[in-house]
Amino acid sequence: MSTVETPAMETARAAFKLDDLLRFMVQQEASDLHLKPMRPPLLRLKGKLVPLKGPPFKPADLDAMLKGALNARQLEQLDRNLACEFGYSVPGVSRFRGTIFFQRGTLAAVFRRVPFVFPSLDDWGMPDVLKELADLRQGLVLITGPTGSGKSSTLAAIMNEVIAKRLVHIVTIEDPIEFLLTDGMAAVTQREVGADTTSFADALRNALRQDPDVIMVGENRDLATMSTTLTAAETGHVVFTTLHTNSAPQTIDRVIDMFPAEQHRQVRQQLAEVLKAVVSLQLVERADGKGMVAAVEVLRDSPRIGKLIREGNIGELAEEVERSVSYYRMQSMNQSLAALVIHNVVSKETAMEISGNPGDLDLMLRKFFFAAQGTDAPGEEGAMPSNADYSRIHKLLEVEKLYDDLQERVRQDLSERDERIAQLQAELRARYEADADRESREHQVEEERERLNRGFEAQRAEYDAKIERLQARIRELTQAEPVPAGRGGGLFRR
Repeated sequence: MSTVETPAMETARAAFKLDDLLRFMVQQEASDLHLKPMRPPLLRLKGKLVPLKGPPFKPADLDAMLKGALNARQLEQLDRNLACEFGYSVPGVSRFRGTIFFQRGTLAAVFRRVPFVFPSLDDWGMPDVLKELADLRQGLVLITGPTGSGKSSTLAAIMNEVIAKRLVHIVTIEDPIEFLLTDGMAAVTQREVGADTTSFADALRNALRQDPDVIMVGENRDLATMSTTLTAAETGHVVFTTLHTNSAPQTIDRVIDMFPAEQHRQVRQQLAEVLKAVVSLQLVERADGKGMVAAVEVLRDSPRIGKLIREGNIGELAEEVERSVSYYRMQSMNQSLAALVIHNVVSKETAMEISGNPGDLDLMLRKFFFAAQGTDAPGEEGAMPSNADYSRIHKLLEVEKLYDDLQERVRQDLSERDERIAQLQAELRARYEADADRESREHQVEEERERLNRGFEAQRAEYDAKIERLQARIRELTQAEPVPAGRGGGLFRR
């Protein structure tokens, strides 16, 4: 016996129109909408997946709804690949990145909100060092993080920085196009894989012939794309791209591992030369429950970083990042999380859950709280200083000043040490040159001595021969005439 739907059920299901769901998603400030058969729609709110109230989707209803959002080319792609990624807009509401795919033989989908007007780096609360990336003239910048960590938004915000202040040509390659970039001081060309080009690798090779200054690759998914990306970064362009990794060291490993083992040394050399920065993101729930905030790990190029990559000492990168906060303004994920906790933006418990090394984060926070509270015993953890208590803030500023003074003394000591090293190296070079000159003179003297010895031996041999001839003549003359009796003998006669 067939089931008869009541008018109320029919009305509820009819209300589940795609555009209406997407409007509701924006109203609720959700980041993602999940649609699958036999379940009501689900929204990702503050990192958690929450179902909406209402009847579940029937497979046929969901199939009709999702296919209705696709054009002919996208329907063909869905039939061919059993999945399709595309951009979708609701006029006056927002853009969305849609992914429709098969699961258990039925269609399902996920839509991510991509606002028409997206936050700037300041709106995101990003470190100021990220603004400097917009001034790069060449090299490679990698924006990394897990799915939904804000990679695309951060990349778009950096591109807006470039658009606002540089007279350049930006070429973006995306699948699909998410944020719509408009021309400012810079001219922008946006190409979508599937609609404007066949693949990331082909589009990237073509982009090199389109007079680009800045190239943005939405995602590096394969060896061909990464290889072309490195080549573009080597040939005088600045290339921004994203990877699904969780930290800067893991990102370096991922790039190297994309290539065959016999090319790893060459790739490390390339990365050491072209890599300008790795920015790793994680979204963390705010302590006040009002949304999410990004924790940011920043690795930048420095002589030491380049040497570690070139020599394959990837495991030492994390420690070098934490040591380079002051001079190069790098920071590890734990340092970023610690800053969020210290500023009361994120709870300590949430930060510890997010951290890949919670033990180090706990130690870092304990050291700070000990300095802030002035407790007698190390490790005694106090409450966060009140925002209204300036005396504690002043004490922290004094600690910071002492630290800065110490850093300055260390820099001076290092500078004096470097000068002394340079002086000793100059003296050593002078000694090497003097030793080389002395050895040359000794060699010349030795050659002259040997020449004189050879002349002396030749002259002595000549004199010996003459003496021998004279003695032979004497003997000959002495024996030639006998001496008469009574007359003097010898060679001379009266």
